Parts: sequence; structure tokens; C-alpha cells
Amino acid sequence: MATSRTDPLTLEVVELIGTVVARYYEEYEQAAAQHSLTGAQARVLGLLSLDPLPMRRIAQKLKCEPSNITGIVDRLEARGLVERRPDPDDRRVKLAVPTDEGQDTARRLRESLDFAREPLGELTEVERTLLRDLLRRMLGEDVV
Repeated sequence: MATSRTDPLTLEVVELIGTVVARYYEEYEQAAAQHSLTGAQARVLGLLSLDPLPMRRIAQKLKCEPSNITGIVDRLEARGLVERRPDPDDRRVKLAVPTDEGQDTARRLRESLDFAREPLGELTEVERTLLRDLLRRMLGEDVV
């Protein structure tokens, strides 16, 4: 049986999700500033530390315009944190790839984000797995 989108429990969950997102972004901005980065630069660097990507794909993942990503990557490249390389599968495409310094900066950024890590650390593995699976389901991703 489907629940109403305006029932009190659903409204409370939506409000809590909003609070979590706001706190996450606030802490991300603070962590980025400690590394003289904007929040957007830090998010791009973090994304690239997981997998080198072409600009268009970065924009898709971050839900923004490719021209914005070009400027962000330009600034990260000027700082020696990212470099552009030809895609080995299609040499017409350039991948943004973190340098060793960029990888190290992304790692330090991740390590400085306590907001999510500390409360999640207090949950059991079963609770964290359930939370992950529920969030994936909400996002329409396959739950394995």
C-alpha cells in the first residue's frame, strides 16, 4: 500500500534528508576551504579521485553545465591537482585525471569529513547496509 507524500512521517523524513544534505554541504565547504578549494572544486577532485572522467560526464554526475566543469578543471589544473589526458578508448576525448598531489588532496579532504563518518560509525554494519540499500532504492539504483 502506497503512503501519501504528505503524511507526517514522510514529511519528517524529507525534512531530515534536507537537514543531512545541508550539513554535509556545509562541512564539505569548510573542508574544501582548508585546502584553498571551493566546494565545487573539491567535489570534482573527489569524483576524479575515484575514476578519471571526461568533462561531459563530470557535468552529468554533478548535475551542472559542462562549461562550468571546464572552468573548475582549468583551476584545478593550474594548481597541479588535475591534468587532461587523451582517453585511450577515444583520443578525441580528453579525460580529467588527478595528479599524485590531487589524489593526496582528495584523500585528505575525505578524511576531514567527520559529519557523516562519526554518526555512521555508531551504527552497526547491518544498520549501515540497510541505510545504504534504502538510499540506493530511493535513487532508483539496483540494490545488490
